[in-house]
Amino acid sequence: MLSAILTIGIAMSLSAGAPAKASSDIEAPGPGGPLRGTIVLAAKDAPIVLMIPGSGPTDRDGNSPLGIRAAPYRLLAEGLAEQGVGSVRIDKRGMFASQGAAADANAVTIADYVRDTGAWIDAIRKRAGAGCVWLLGHSEGGLVALAAALEMDHVCGLILVAVPGRPLGDVLKDQLRANPANAPLLDAAEQTIDDLSAGRRVDMATLQPALAPLFNPGVQGFLISAFTLDPAELAGLTGKPMLILQGERDLQVSVADAKRLRQAAPQATLVTLPNTNHVLKQVLSDEQGANLATYATSDLPLAPGVVDAVIRFVTSR
Repeated sequence: MLSAILTIGIAMSLSAGAPAKASSDIEAPGPGGPLRGTIVLAAKDAPIVLMIPGSGPTDRDGNSPLGIRAAPYRLLAEGLAEQGVGSVRIDKRGMFASQGAAADANAVTIADYVRDTGAWIDAIRKRAGAGCVWLLGHSEGGLVALAAALEMDHVCGLILVAVPGRPLGDVLKDQLRANPANAPLLDAAEQTIDDLSAGRRVDMATLQPALAPLFNPGVQGFLISAFTLDPAELAGLTGKPMLILQGERDLQVSVADAKRLRQAAPQATLVTLPNTNHVLKQVLSDEQGANLATYATSDLPLAPGVVDAVIRFVTSR
């Protein structure tokens, strides 16, 4: 059985300690129906952050039916609101409350998510009266944020949280190699990743059955669109303000990835957080089980420094 932790499959007047703002629903036009999310408005002219979710069936709070209940996006939105910064967190097209926006949530590409990001920017500016919107991309969402920043107007800057600094196919290879149980399938898996990275679809009849869950035909179009992009290359093409925020106990994205992004974008601010994992929770040991346990725990707060790093960045611009 193939095993991987794949993250493809976030002028002003502010007062610290301001009361949390009420959240409400917000919509943006999608390809087949409305995209839906939650907006938290702060003071007029305060920064507002659009959170772009990570991989797979990740909802607006950062949770997933695959066992993730850490709610990092909801907790981040609440923390930002307490400091007077607004936010919007969203359900991706074809999923959750945005299910009506697309008949098939898998029939999507990075370019599709970029177009949705543009729709969200327009909707947020209309609702909040904002001159521009900060894009916060978490994990795979950072790739969408980077691509969107190169195409969209009215982007204040980028906040890249736990974002790979290499093509996602390379990240997947490393994740597969890290598990000794995958050894019998590694050659076939890496060849499949190489084919998809080159833009070639893979015939399932030639694929070992254990690889089918990762590379089924329904997601190959998306994987091709993701694998062919290099996040560091995209980071180097934008001159916008950029915060790279990386936890030092992240099992899926490394500090080396964050440094690769920073090297490509000299204008970026790099912040690494000790004892912080991929879902932005505090982990005090190297034990993988303890780290993964936080993914399913909604009552743990965000790790120290996460909210403060974002606040400092968006309020200093």
